[in-house]
Amino acid sequence: MTLSRRLLKSALCVASALSVALSVNARADELVVSAAASLTNAFKAASEVFEQQHPGTKVLLNFGASDVLMQQIVKGAPADVFASADQKAMDKAAAEKVIVPASRRDFAANSLVLIVPADSHFAPAGLSDLTSANVKRVAFGDPASVPVGRYTQGALQAAGVWDAVSAKAVLASNVRQSLDYVARGEVDAGFVFSTDAAVMPDKVKVALNVPTQTPITYPIAQVEGSRHAADAQAFMNFVLSPAGQAVLANYGFKPAH
Repeated sequence: MTLSRRLLKSALCVASALSVALSVNARADELVVSAAASLTNAFKAASEVFEQQHPGTKVLLNFGASDVLMQQIVKGAPADVFASADQKAMDKAAAEKVIVPASRRDFAANSLVLIVPADSHFAPAGLSDLTSANVKRVAFGDPASVPVGRYTQGALQAAGVWDAVSAKAVLASNVRQSLDYVARGEVDAGFVFSTDAAVMPDKVKVALNVPTQTPITYPIAQVEGSRHAADAQAFMNFVLSPAGQAVLANYGFKPAH
């Protein structure tokens, strides 16, 4: 079994455990929003504003790699809203018939960056510099289960350096783990979204802005069978509203269109 497959299997085991935990912790009056790890800071802030506007609604946030969240929902974990960091994870949710297709909307956009520790002297001119013998370890999300990993693989393949760089890979279970690896200096460089790099400006710095094969867009949808359909729709409407978009912009997200 490859490292990627072992990590995916491990992630799915965690997903199953989290499904049980959520089942226990989610109260009947809570709106459960499962969202990509890169949305952590932005959605925490957005939920506070939403709750102020909807005093009777309490939002319970569940963050993780998009594919893992999708698997949680498939396995029956309570969720009312699913927000993914790429279209593929939402496509999988649609194929599993766990979202309401008509509710699906793109609500934000992002970009891919290569980051290095703040005190690093590594200043690559391009992705090919990652093949240097001086670069030993490169962190990025597991492409099998993490959107940022899929974007990274596509960019490295387009640059013709996927084989060389993947041999140095330190695979992360979500984008924030990749950020942590770089922030702690455990790797020479790592791939994250630009919004994640902005979370730790004192510990990491952007070395390259990386073009991606497909635009980085975030879809959101109501989960099929939600017990809080009206609140789920209200939350999605808020995220797409000028007020919600302003919160996302504060955390570096761009409009989806």
